[in-house]
Amino acid sequence: MLLIVSGGIAAYKSLELIRLLRARDIAVDCVLTRSGAQFVTPLSLQALSGTPVHGELFSLTEESEMGHIALSRSADLIVVCPASADLLARMAAGLADDLATTLLLATDTAVLVAPAMNVRMWEHPATRANLAVLRARGIHMVGPEEGAMACNEFGRGRLAEPAAILEAILSMLASGRPLAGRRALVTAGPTHEPIDAVRYLANRSSGKQGYAIASCLAEQGADVTLVSGPVALDAPAGVRRIMVETAVDMQLACEAALPADVAVLAAAVGDWRTREVLSGKLKKQAGSPPPELALVANPDILAGLSAPGPRRPRLVIGFAAETDDIVARATAKRLRKGCDWIVGNDVSAGTGIMGGDENRIHLIDEAGVEDWPRMTKHEVARRLVERIARLLGGETRP
Repeated sequence: MLLIVSGGIAAYKSLELIRLLRARDIAVDCVLTRSGAQFVTPLSLQALSGTPVHGELFSLTEESEMGHIALSRSADLIVVCPASADLLARMAAGLADDLATTLLLATDTAVLVAPAMNVRMWEHPATRANLAVLRARGIHMVGPEEGAMACNEFGRGRLAEPAAILEAILSMLASGRPLAGRRALVTAGPTHEPIDAVRYLANRSSGKQGYAIASCLAEQGADVTLVSGPVALDAPAGVRRIMVETAVDMQLACEAALPADVAVLAAAVGDWRTREVLSGKLKKQAGSPPPELALVANPDILAGLSAPGPRRPRLVIGFAAETDDIVARATAKRLRKGCDWIVGNDVSAGTGIMGGDENRIHLIDEAGVEDWPRMTKHEVARRLVERIARLLGGETRP
């Protein structure tokens, strides 16, 4: 999002707002007006946002590529915090005499303003008229609140608290997304089943497909919990990640994440674990035969979440990583587990799919089989989430 900081003592609260936004993995570009720079510094905004701060309309470096137009169109949301009486008046008049007002006049992006001013300024007929004009143009507003002010007066005009502004931002970012208000559970990566203090049973899953699905679900407005086995991947933006090691850990984390509207179980869960885990390191003895490992079955997470009951997700999607007879084996697995859809893919040697950046899937449901061409795992995730959104996006929420 693009944050415009105008002049006023409440400008210091914009620093806390940036911190809250970054904690939610929301990228922030900042524009600081000349009057705003009297209260907060560009260095403070840059240190918290991690991005350069924009201030001047006539910048030789940025305007060589029409930087003000690019800024006005690149964000998902523009937030003015604080919005002074002066800036609101110039917005209402359609002025474009500095970078902030030029951006606001050139944008087709949604705008949220957080007014902050003296109570008399807030109550003045000119301000009331300006606000009416802005509301009629579709500008959104949060606050102001009533309370004591820096000028030692009391009344309405205080900037809304950063937490309240954050909630308004999150609501606007989610609106219009087909999965807004939906809860999603995604599993990804392998499990590590310990043998002793240093060894474990595992597989070659990288977690890339599951992580891509979690990211795309979040982009479409879903509240996503990602239960991940050990992988070398960063948590996707806007996703709640829970790291686990074993299949038992993953099962417990999935159950704790319920209820959910959709569960996408992309993890390559180990089928077996050792009956006993040695506390120390298993020693190799010269001349002795290798030890025999007694294995027991791990919990069947897919079958458990697919079982009928009040906590069953509306849509359960499983994965079937196979090396031969892909469609037949995946179809049989869907019926055996009781899930709604299953994604079959060929992970045999030479495909480069397990651990790679591409995938070729067969999506199977009760209606039949869809054969998708080979594409990037992100593209697979995007298309799968679009299909999920078509099913869940139009349904009435309970």
